[in-house]
Amino acid sequence: MPEKTIDAFHRGRFHLVQPKGRGHRAGMDAMLLASMVEGDGRLKVADLGAGAGAAGLAVAARLPEADVSLFEISAEMADYARETLALAENEALSGRVAVFEADVTLRGAARNAAGLTDDTFDHVIMNPPFNWTADRRTPDALKGVAHAMTDGLFEHWIRTAGAILKPGGTLSLIARPQSIADIIAACGKRFGGIEITPIHARKDEEAFRILVSAVKGSRARLSLRAPLVMHASDGHAFLPLVDDLNNGRTAYPRNSVRRRANL
Repeated sequence: MPEKTIDAFHRGRFHLVQPKGRGHRAGMDAMLLASMVEGDGRLKVADLGAGAGAAGLAVAARLPEADVSLFEISAEMADYARETLALAENEALSGRVAVFEADVTLRGAARNAAGLTDDTFDHVIMNPPFNWTADRRTPDALKGVAHAMTDGLFEHWIRTAGAILKPGGTLSLIARPQSIADIIAACGKRFGGIEITPIHARKDEEAFRILVSAVKGSRARLSLRAPLVMHASDGHAFLPLVDDLNNGRTAYPRNSVRRRANL
């Protein structure tokens, strides 16, 4: 049997079963992605390319009424997600989280049959593969599925998000800055009100990730948000806001949500 670990997130509020020494292991990217989901009541959230379920579980841990669907193409990673939900430590969350072994690029009836049903979800999150295949080859096939970008990836994934979201629903994703043009193009007329946040390790370093959110059917203009800086210039500890986001103590809502809250 492949080796695996059981890792605590959100200071022990949930645990994750992950492959050891192979495949994709969840970390900061998943926690930042999860922090972008905000709202009250029985939100329906879809996590596309969920892996072992880190981002989706983080949403369920922070929002006690959210229902989360994890969609993962790899049978092995879907099994890790099922093991994760079976952990005693996750008993309080498991009733609100479901695992679907599905290709998120499916279309039409096949997509609906896989659980990716039209006009169903309030929020879709995704952490798609974003390494160019030619740049980073790996002998680890499981990691390759999680990390290697294919042609048209953002178009296919964002098309699915547009289909399964309710009108006015929110898409959130994390990616590399080099993918900004592809993401904006894929949003096309499906999504508006795009908000992009560059993430920097330190304030004097280039951005290494972007957080993107958009609203289905919106015609609002794109906005570039203030940078999110992870560390002080002279240390490795997370700055307070980032530490709160990483540990599920607060959300990173859209600017439009913040403005309404301050009215």
